[in-house]
Amino acid sequence: MSSPAPQPPVSLLHPLDVFYREAGRRLPWHEAVAPEAMPEPYRRLLVHNRDMTSTLELHHGGRIHLRVLSLGHDDQTLRREVVLCRDLDGAPVEFGATLAWLGEFDEPWRLEIVASRRPLGGILNASGKAYTSRPSAFLRLRPDAYLRESLGLTGSPELYGRQNTLRTMEGRVIASILEILPPDVAPAVPSVGTSGAV
Repeated sequence: MSSPAPQPPVSLLHPLDVFYREAGRRLPWHEAVAPEAMPEPYRRLLVHNRDMTSTLELHHGGRIHLRVLSLGHDDQTLRREVVLCRDLDGAPVEFGATLAWLGEFDEPWRLEIVASRRPLGGILNASGKAYTSRPSAFLRLRPDAYLRESLGLTGSPELYGRQNTLRTMEGRVIASILEILPPDVAPAVPSVGTSGAV
């Protein structure tokens, strides 16, 4: 089965709004931000057409891994909330909410995505599957208790993020993703032998 035709997002926080609705949570305050109004270093990290896995690995000077917050799937779709963390010190570098269409992936890559041990961008890049990455919106938000706990935050610093859609070269949707960066995006000092981006 092919992926569904893209629909206008329910909110700027889609697909996080799906997870929040199911958990009975109220969405945190948020607003759209024009790409040119995004402050640095968030503009450099978010306003582009690349996947976030390789962008964050390049910025942080090493590989990143997943901490899974919620996960569910059926034969066609995968839904998960994750925190991407640096291998070097475990520091969180992104909160991600993802809806992925598993029918767009061949084995064994589909099984690897369901296993949720690696970021989606890293799996796609390793698989050699051609795809496009196109952000549809950029945003600023004030984290609620769930996001603060997930990212290990104190207080309510403003966070920045983007809605992103990954598609096949034929235009079919692979995944819809909300990507939110923590307030401290400074790279760690890489240790000797730290590997670079995938």
